[in-house]
Amino acid sequence: MGVISGVKRDLRYVAGLRRLLKRIKPIQLDSDVLVADDFEEVVDKHPDNLAIDDGDRRLSYRELDALANRYAHWATSRGLRRGEVIALMMHNRADYLAAWIGFSKVGVATALINTNLDGQPLAHCLAIAGAANVVTDADCWACVERARPFVGRPIQTWVLGLGMDDEASERRGLDSAVKSASSVRPAKSARAGLTNRDTALFIYTSGTTGLPKAARIPHSRARTYMRAFAGATASTEKDRLYCCLPLYHSTGGLVGVGSVLLNGGAIILRRRFSAGSFWPDVVENRATTFVYIGELCRYLVNAPPNEQERAHKLRLAFGNGLRPEVWPEFQSRFAIPQILEFYGSTEGNASLFNFDGKQGAIGRIPGFLRNQLNIRLVRFDVDENEVIRGPNGLAQECRPGEVGEAVGEIRNDVRHDFSGYADKAASQKKILTDVFKRGDRWFRTGDLMKQDRDGYFYFIDRIGDTFRWKGENVSTSEVEQCLAQAPGVAQVVAYGVPVPGQDGKAGMVTLIVEDDFTPQGFADYVDTALPPYARPVFVRLAKALETTGTHKYRKMDMVADGFTPGAGKGAVYVKGGKNGYTKLSAKAHEAILSGETRL
Repeated sequence: MGVISGVKRDLRYVAGLRRLLKRIKPIQLDSDVLVADDFEEVVDKHPDNLAIDDGDRRLSYRELDALANRYAHWATSRGLRRGEVIALMMHNRADYLAAWIGFSKVGVATALINTNLDGQPLAHCLAIAGAANVVTDADCWACVERARPFVGRPIQTWVLGLGMDDEASERRGLDSAVKSASSVRPAKSARAGLTNRDTALFIYTSGTTGLPKAARIPHSRARTYMRAFAGATASTEKDRLYCCLPLYHSTGGLVGVGSVLLNGGAIILRRRFSAGSFWPDVVENRATTFVYIGELCRYLVNAPPNEQERAHKLRLAFGNGLRPEVWPEFQSRFAIPQILEFYGSTEGNASLFNFDGKQGAIGRIPGFLRNQLNIRLVRFDVDENEVIRGPNGLAQECRPGEVGEAVGEIRNDVRHDFSGYADKAASQKKILTDVFKRGDRWFRTGDLMKQDRDGYFYFIDRIGDTFRWKGENVSTSEVEQCLAQAPGVAQVVAYGVPVPGQDGKAGMVTLIVEDDFTPQGFADYVDTALPPYARPVFVRLAKALETTGTHKYRKMDMVADGFTPGAGKGAVYVKGGKNGYTKLSAKAHEAILSGETRL
């Protein structure tokens, strides 16, 4: 990097960081200024601005606030009190934002439930958050009913758009109840006694083992997400954000929404992403920014040319997971003026921002700001799956270019606090102690990265068994636990395998099967028991599974074999075809590798 270009990059970084820090500076852990207060302040400043357009409804800030107030009063009418939890499971719509913002107005925390979940995984999510009431819609309520027997305690379901014939004592329609509730803003005393340390939301994240974990999002963290991106994106009341990411994830629901909602801008909200309609919709709605995950960008690059793909008014795309091989074509083909890639996790305290747009980097920390920011890379032994420690028992920091685990120092302030999960034991597993000095505490991100001499960070891979597919983290332990009950399955090992041209890793399982196993029966079970993103794409049928001396499966060897027919031991099947899974031939394998066949 030349001196002049280096200075320019430093200035861009500092300018972006200054905007961000300015917005989060007012947040204090013991303050009683909460998420609802931030929202109401914007409503009072921009009451008549368009707040949200979900394709069916267009609401001004005044109207969105009124709807949120109705949800707040409905919650209190049901006897919900400060500190209690209500679950929210519905697809993207204006009511989604109004509901959780409204609940926060009266101190009720909201558990944001993934709409892909069903059965026992969904029941687990409801149980660990302690939610006795579920607010849902006509598309999701049946999933809640299927999960009900596994929750372990009574739950009451409230449904938008429920038909009269579907009403029951434990399932009621919600539309008329919300409409008849008061639209007057609840007094701030309704949330008296709460501070930024208290829980605003639960957002679910898959770790390296087990079922989804409920990351506890206190008001401080929710406000930090929203206010940070309101500053980092330099959004104004004239901006129009295009959001087709699910609102139950932090990237769409807090990062994206907060970027404009706290500045008086508009949210163009769509239920889901569609590569075919994306550019016409962006152009028609005069979007100026949009929030992405990496897979979305790859889908757009792989889509056929669209005559409107360069007719947009976008000034910025921001998000995470944009792969280095996709970035150049994505930016040049679609003429995106600026890309803001960032790194962070729902529950983590370490974040990075790529303010100057260096392609492929997930963020940067200039050397002169190193001591002001809390993220470090420590040497990691992939074979032993643990941090490397020196003779003194302390961890060792990586040199430039060396791959290590990213960790974030835990401090008692807004930017560096670690609020953990609903499960305290799961929280403790994410804390690393005695890292650089005795008694210090660091959050383990579970991500392997490297940093170059100019301070840029590059994502390498996830530690352990979790892999990412279709924008979701997949826990192999959860898949294994589920598929062990499948008909004809004696043993199962799950893992992710890389596929050329695809972001993340495709799910694969190696099975030991019994005589009654059939591909069709297995496929039927998979489709019923697992959400779409967690269903194995490839299946290998083996006669035996090799283990280590400590009786652990040699999963790394299975990953190395991948989905190549003839590699390892046993035939490989790919999801699809009349029998649910079809035997993978050498020709079909080559078609996947070349990109001729797309998964």
